[in-house]
Amino acid sequence: MAPRTSALPGGLLALAIGAFGIGLTEFVIMGLLPQVAADFAVSESVAGWLISGYALSVAVGGVALTAAVTRLRRKPVLLGLMVLFIAGNLLSALSGDYATMLAGRIVAALCHGAFFGIGAVVAAGLVPPARRAGAIAMMFAGLTVANVLGVPFGTFLGQHFGWRSTFWAITGIGVLALAGLALLVPGRGPATDAATGGGLRGELRAFTRAQVWFSLVVTVLGFGGMFGAFTYIAYTLTEVSGFATGTVPWLLVLFGVGLFAGNLAGGRAADRSLSTTLVTVLAVLTLVLVGFALTAASPALTVVALVLMGAFGFATVPPLQMRIMRYAHEAPTLASGANIAAFNLGNALGAWIGGLTIGAGLGFTAPIWAGAGLTLLGLAVLLVAERAARRTRHEPTPAPRDLAAATR
Repeated sequence: MAPRTSALPGGLLALAIGAFGIGLTEFVIMGLLPQVAADFAVSESVAGWLISGYALSVAVGGVALTAAVTRLRRKPVLLGLMVLFIAGNLLSALSGDYATMLAGRIVAALCHGAFFGIGAVVAAGLVPPARRAGAIAMMFAGLTVANVLGVPFGTFLGQHFGWRSTFWAITGIGVLALAGLALLVPGRGPATDAATGGGLRGELRAFTRAQVWFSLVVTVLGFGGMFGAFTYIAYTLTEVSGFATGTVPWLLVLFGVGLFAGNLAGGRAADRSLSTTLVTVLAVLTLVLVGFALTAASPALTVVALVLMGAFGFATVPPLQMRIMRYAHEAPTLASGANIAAFNLGNALGAWIGGLTIGAGLGFTAPIWAGAGLTLLGLAVLLVAERAARRTRHEPTPAPRDLAAATR
């Protein structure tokens, strides 16, 4: 049974620590991209593969690794994933050429999807049903704290002591996260939902539902739009808005504050009304991106747009994750991992399209326009999905045992 106490479960705190380390390695590269590109003598679009390549690896790992561990116990799986994360960042810190750096990013990324996919199900099972989206938001708060504190500090560290110093620091944080998982995560229980009794076959059965696929597509497009706009943000801030390079870390702090606030607010709102929250957040995010593209030459309005883009961009995460878990509630682990893969497939798509717009000479606001288009398309798919759900009157509400069983 899920605990009835209002205290924060220790396991949830451990998941947030792991999320902090993974979030740091995913996002810190944005602020360091110009330095890394210059060091390895590659173009901006080629350097962007350190971001999109990471995202594609998450997409692969989120499905493949989660499927591979469906019958393994949860704690050893999480510990093994964190060891993989540490190894990848160590390789990046030691890299002497672009190919090795990219390889390190890929290795670190492989653990990402499985960690968050399994972690989201476990987090939801640690609390009462009415608090599940909020619990997912608490785990993902590790990602947002990484943006508020870790990414700006990592960017500052890289600018003053070389970008390699940032990856050495991330490696150390990975070791601390490994210790936290070992001490705070309960040692009981399989990684998959014990209620299915069907192992991988039972998990795959969830993918016969149209709403599960609708959820994945909305995640790719909706979140990918925000990430595509953010991928080349260092160039937008310096080349369009006119900020000095040294101010980029502090501007990323503001973006991170928006992420943190939006993530928690999105979780609370989704616990009250999942569908309304998703439609509203995606609609407002589209408007924010359009506004940012139109006003990027204004430093003051850029600051406002950064905060709002972070807030509404990450407010999508808990409801998007909760939506697919709702429609795959009998066996949510693989579907949850697939949705993490979808987040990062969207990241790769957004970064790729943004790179194409820059390579075509459309300027450093073009990725923001492309992001707005992707998010709008995601909203359109969501509206179709919600209409189909209402027409079939299929609005499943998982029983408490469905997700709680994932923690036993």
